[in-house]
Amino acid sequence: MAETIHRALDAVYLACIWVAGTCVFLMSLIIPWGIFTRYVLGTGSQWPEPISILLMVVFTFLGAAASYRAGAHIAVVMLTERLPTAARGMLAFAVNILMLLVSVFMVFYGTRLCMGTWGQSIPELPWLPVGLTYVPVPLGGFITLLFVLEFLLGGDQSQRRVVRYDLLDDAQEGAA
Repeated sequence: MAETIHRALDAVYLACIWVAGTCVFLMSLIIPWGIFTRYVLGTGSQWPEPISILLMVVFTFLGAAASYRAGAHIAVVMLTERLPTAARGMLAFAVNILMLLVSVFMVFYGTRLCMGTWGQSIPELPWLPVGLTYVPVPLGGFITLLFVLEFLLGGDQSQRRVVRYDLLDDAQEGAA
């Protein structure tokens, strides 16, 4: 059962990575287009900036969730490395509980934000509800919540093959 859950969360992790990577790729196309239309054609397009900002929001919240599962999130270890092993474990547990609370906060208030702004539109993109642009907040919070629960109940998953793809070549060469 636990392995089934881990494999399902592997798929969620991969989806986060692919969506975040696609957002960065699209931003690298859209931003130069906005610059080209403004400075070369002399008529700036209205859509590149808000679309790029939306892609950055998606990249940030889904990428942060994936970073948490991979153990690659930002951490200041200057103090924790000097603590005794038992204190490090307690501090790590406290950090994960705080991550759990932050994730619940993001889901709850992010959902309220989406619902409260759904009827508004962005002037440059009148077809796009503002509430839709905030969906990455509760979605990223929910995915992070899943990864935090996985960590608390099933341990660190940052060494799974799907997360440590950089070690696959080394492992395959060693087996050959």
